[in-house]
Amino acid sequence: MSKGIKQWKEPSLLLTGIGIATIGEWIYFISFNLIIFSMTGSALAVTVLYILKPLASLFTNVWAGTLVDQVNKRKLMVTLDILRACLIALLPWLSSLVLIYAVVFMINIASAIFSPASMTYITKLIPAEIRKRFNSLYSLITSGAFLIGPAVAGLLFMVSTPIGAVYVNAVALFFSALITMLLPDVDDNTTSMNRLSYQMVKNDWKEVIRFSHKSPYVILIYTLFMSVMVVAASAVDSLEASFAKEVLLLTDSEYGFLVSIAGGGIAGGALLNSLLVQKTKTPYLIGFGSLLVSIGYLMYAFSSSLLMAAIGFFFLAFFIAFANTGFLTFYQHNIPTHLLGRVISFYQFAQSIVTMALTGLLGLLAEFASIQIAVISGVLIMFFLSIVLCGYCLTPSKKVHYEMDTY
Repeated sequence: MSKGIKQWKEPSLLLTGIGIATIGEWIYFISFNLIIFSMTGSALAVTVLYILKPLASLFTNVWAGTLVDQVNKRKLMVTLDILRACLIALLPWLSSLVLIYAVVFMINIASAIFSPASMTYITKLIPAEIRKRFNSLYSLITSGAFLIGPAVAGLLFMVSTPIGAVYVNAVALFFSALITMLLPDVDDNTTSMNRLSYQMVKNDWKEVIRFSHKSPYVILIYTLFMSVMVVAASAVDSLEASFAKEVLLLTDSEYGFLVSIAGGGIAGGALLNSLLVQKTKTPYLIGFGSLLVSIGYLMYAFSSSLLMAAIGFFFLAFFIAFANTGFLTFYQHNIPTHLLGRVISFYQFAQSIVTMALTGLLGLLAEFASIQIAVISGVLIMFFLSIVLCGYCLTPSKKVHYEMDTY
């Protein structure tokens, strides 16, 4: 077996598990929205599902990093996959809306823990010299799931029901757990887990703050990138449907076409990114990738026709994989693996608070001014932040943070 094939054996297995789980999540997401709406006939009841996710993140990220950095990552990932599979399989048997929300909240808690656990495991498993290539393939697979998941869900609805599709997701998570079991252990098995306590969490947060003070440039890039993405989610994504219907005056079919264009942009960008990633420097991926995504949002926010909006949507979706690949590679190389779970959880906690607050503020602006003003205001903030981010990424004196690049 050649060195290249041997080097990619385990990463390929990991990518397969990620792909199966991500496609399953999209099937579950679409199916369960339909199930709740069918049960209640209420759009508000479906909206609650969207609120439960950030609430679970807020509740979990306070202590999740401490848990992740203490325990065996592979065993934790397997346990969380099996737990989510069992909880998802339980959902169709519940008739009480309160119980359903409680179980969905528990699923979201497990997902919130899984995120830093999987990223820490990936960073430990994948050799530094192939991380950027792996991250580009990771973006390609998760982007492909964005298209394949809904398509598979649609086919399942033709031969089965949304409830049947939910069971398919449970099976997918079991398969993901089995694949993870085949992967190597990256942790020292002699490490024992201490009981979680307030003092332990407090000390861990202090350690994250100390790291932040010692590595201000790393945290600056991390927070600027996350800020750009937070504003994107708050300014445009939360008002996307309203903007399309009220400002662009699109029909349902035209709006569906717009979403399809975005999906094509994501897949196309992720594919090109996977081909060019080894020849593109990480600071360019982060800086110019984020700037080009922001330009796409600007085109969308100032559009007055379906054509202009579609071009903007394709543009922003196309470059998101470049930005994400650069960002993942940057923080995997600059944040120590023994701290990675805590750092991710700490800043995701802050991100959840800012996302909810900004989404609320822009929602109020849309209510009392106009949807267009709210979207444009948010996108202009995003564009300014992306310019600042690009400037800091390309600062010559900060080359040391990107010396892991291999060309």
